[in-house]
Amino acid sequence: MSELPNCPKCQSEYTYQDRDLYVCPECAHEWEIAVPQDLGNAAKVIRDANGNPLEDGDNVTVIKDLKVKGSSAVVKVGTKVKNIRLVEGDHDIDCKVDGIGPMKLKSEFVKKA
Repeated sequence: MSELPNCPKCQSEYTYQDRDLYVCPECAHEWEIAVPQDLGNAAKVIRDANGNPLEDGDNVTVIKDLKVKGSSAVVKVGTKVKNIRLVEGDHDIDCKVDGIGPMKLKSEFVKKA
């Protein structure tokens, strides 16, 4: 059995792991799992709204109406975006949306198709 750390907030020993977080069921405190220093330089994994990892060339679906900055256009819920490209920055998806053109999206507003 693996040894999980006690909760740093209430010192409860009943913590459990949920994906990349530790969770305390007694006080509901959540904290990140410490990453060893040698693994910290690995490439950043970009995930969609459901936590699925995204890769270049994936197809995604928009999960929320998104206003296009500087225009009156709106990217509607359910719009399918093909062949995305991942980039660095706040808006981490570079793509071309049919009817609107090239734009950048945040990965938190899409799900893998």
